Amino acid sequence: MPHVDQPIITGDMAAVARRYAKALFELADEQKQLDAVAEDLRGLKNLARDSAEFRILAGNPHFRRTQLMKAAQKIADSIKLNKLTGNFLALVAQNRRLPQLGAMCDAFLAELATTRGEFAAEVKSADALSPTQTQQLAAQLQKLAGGKVHMTMAEDKSLLGGFVVKLGSRLIDLSVKSKLARLERQLKSSSDMLEGAA
Repeated sequence: MPHVDQPIITGDMAAVARRYAKALFELADEQKQLDAVAEDLRGLKNLARDSAEFRILAGNPHFRRTQLMKAAQKIADSIKLNKLTGNFLALVAQNRRLPQLGAMCDAFLAELATTRGEFAAEVKSADALSPTQTQQLAAQLQKLAGGKVHMTMAEDKSLLGGFVVKLGSRLIDLSVKSKLARLERQLKSSSDMLEGAA
């Protein structure tokens, strides 16, 4: 399924996403459900990113709250969310916050990683990595980060080849697309220098 970038959530919406994530984190911690909820949220994050149907549901202001809640229940049942995550999804739907679901998932997973001294990495590759490539990349990222790394994988055909990794505030771009862009800039710079010398 093609990868679609999620809108960037900033300002008040980011603060709302963090508040929802913090409340869920505290409940999950209290109920000893952190790992189960984290696993559910990784699946929900992928759903929010990859599912056209979900984006239509989340982005259409004409759906009534009852319709949104029924859809949330169907999602929870179909991907077998645990009760706490299912209730959270229903609350998010009821409060018309489905467009921020991906940011809520990110905030929860970041809080969990920080609490445990772990790191999250988003990996985009032109083609799906093989299991061996994924293991090798995970090992390299763990060395770089200095701790356990949870990778989220996505395909992005626009990269042409290679991959891009976002690890915390670091961006590691080993894509063919960026190499071609650098080469184009170098050629343009050389051309400008030659024209200036003439």
